[in-house]
Amino acid sequence: MTILQLNDVKKTFIYGEEEEQVLKGISLSLKEGEITALVGASGSGKSTLLTIAAGLQRATHGNILFNGENVSEMSQDQIRNLRANQFGFIFQASHLVPFLTVQDQLILMLKLSETKLKKQEQRDEAAKLLKLTDLYHRKDAYPQSLSGGEKQRAAVARALIHKPKILFADEPTASLDSKRSKDIMKLIKQLTKTMKITTMMVTHDEEMLLYADKVVTIRDGLVFN
Repeated sequence: MTILQLNDVKKTFIYGEEEEQVLKGISLSLKEGEITALVGASGSGKSTLLTIAAGLQRATHGNILFNGENVSEMSQDQIRNLRANQFGFIFQASHLVPFLTVQDQLILMLKLSETKLKKQEQRDEAAKLLKLTDLYHRKDAYPQSLSGGEKQRAAVARALIHKPKILFADEPTASLDSKRSKDIMKLIKQLTKTMKITTMMVTHDEEMLLYADKVVTIRDGLVFN
């Protein structure tokens, strides 16, 4: 089932009197339970496409449909609500809150969403996901004491704790070595399938494409497959 549909998406940036068209009309569909990898050279537009799909910036032209609803016509408050409850995000850096333990990172995300779980239920949900990501033994640790791989696993757990429909991952393994990169991608693949999440991922690492169900090549703001 298609959960996210991008229709003729274009994006133009204006720098003084100059214009740069980064996306030139991209149409793309993402299905439930699949990982779609966006690849292409630096400056091709893949990260711009991901941020538009995630509601982090607006397209100049075209529309984005999430479960049939037109995200392009939503207010900023509606988009913020969508990001807090239906979308999850992983970036190159983990962006963990330095003064929160691993467990509290997850609980914070639950509080930001519209969860109706009570405090103990929130802790139980966090514990369940930390066990899945092999981080339960580090639940009381602070980010400064975590390894690079542990930080990124914590970021994955935080992104998924509120059970989003779509996971947006921008170079999620860029800061990791080869072994840790594979571990993170195996984890994302496993959770995408078991939690029936749709994942859109930007990557430069060809080895990571082995974990994708679909690979989309972006070149000069257009799709080339």
